[in-house]
Amino acid sequence: MMHFSCDLCGKDLSDQAARYVVKMEAFAATNPAELTDDDLDTDHVEEMAQLLSEIEDGERSAPEELPVCCKKRFDLCLGCYRKFVKDPLGRDTATRFDFSEN
Repeated sequence: MMHFSCDLCGKDLSDQAARYVVKMEAFAATNPAELTDDDLDTDHVEEMAQLLSEIEDGERSAPEELPVCCKKRFDLCLGCYRKFVKDPLGRDTATRFDFSEN
């Protein structure tokens, strides 16, 4: 028998009928680029060679590599699922803090 537990509250979901799966996928959005005459006149091979040379010489740091796509899967109990559907980004939860003035 498979064991499932809520990824938010930790409740055991193995014996319960109510188990919800949330799948998320994040990726970079791209916009169609508009080509200009300057883009067509630029020697992009020469620009890349210059960029690679600067990185090898230590004049410039290599660009940070980000994951192309990130996929996540979560098992939730009924209560956590309801909270997630109402506020999927947690915006309401983040603004509820009430700090005292010391």
